[in-house]
Amino acid sequence: GAAQLGHERFRAQRPPEGMDGSPGHGNPLNLVAAQAAAATPLNENTMQLIPTLLATAAFALSFTASAQEAAIRKTLAERIPQMEKIDEVRTTAMPGLYEVRIGTDLFYTDAKGNYVIQGELIDTKARRNLTEDRINKLTAVDFSALPLKDAFTIVRGDGKRKVAVFEDPNCGYCKRFERDMQNVDNITVYLFLYPILSPDSAEKSRNIWCAKDRAATWHDFMLRDKTPNTASCDTSAIQRNLAFGKKYKITGTPTLIFTDGSRVPGAINAQDVEKRLAEAGSAPSSN
Repeated sequence: GAAQLGHERFRAQRPPEGMDGSPGHGNPLNLVAAQAAAATPLNENTMQLIPTLLATAAFALSFTASAQEAAIRKTLAERIPQMEKIDEVRTTAMPGLYEVRIGTDLFYTDAKGNYVIQGELIDTKARRNLTEDRINKLTAVDFSALPLKDAFTIVRGDGKRKVAVFEDPNCGYCKRFERDMQNVDNITVYLFLYPILSPDSAEKSRNIWCAKDRAATWHDFMLRDKTPNTASCDTSAIQRNLAFGKKYKITGTPTLIFTDGSRVPGAINAQDVEKRLAEAGSAPSSN
């Protein structure tokens, strides 16, 4: 994929009402209890009956949902070989529309699996991209779980603030980002080499990773266009970075991950980095 700039889409605050935004659609179990109470005087026998009714209704709803999911799985697997192994089927905010998840790829289908949609689901009232929200949740990275041994560090000032960055040495946006980052002090950058843009990205990444001073070699190339000397060593860390990126859908460079788990796909300037660092520093720890 090509290097990409991050952009904001449908970021308005979610309103307090439910996802469908419509009144009168309460919990169906509450409806069962209300109907039981209205149909029978609330004597001792009736009160003893209500838990049984609620349990029966809950079982019925669970059974129906399970049967629906099984039917969708069966139909799609029979008709579309690529959908033989579905990880999850769940309802969406749109009545009659189901989400089908394979890994971190999302599709949508009707209740019978007769139609499949590959695209984005937008909540026009809340002005939110529900597909994007869901993928962000699925691909969230706990900063404490990052394989930091597969990155090299760049420390400026006291290094107290932290950020992880996935970069390709052939990425033009990454070079611009690195120039901006020279204006950010008191930070530790965990730099994950992520060669995805061109055939020689892997070679350049190897030469940087195998250099005696990785940080200096990286800056010489990204800031001063000084080609790194040929070097060789164990580069399994770079292969693990690629596998990690595939798992968490890191599809462009640079991609930044802050300590609060927030993620920015694309180059941002020093001012925006400072803002994100401040937000991450005030957020509850992700550990």
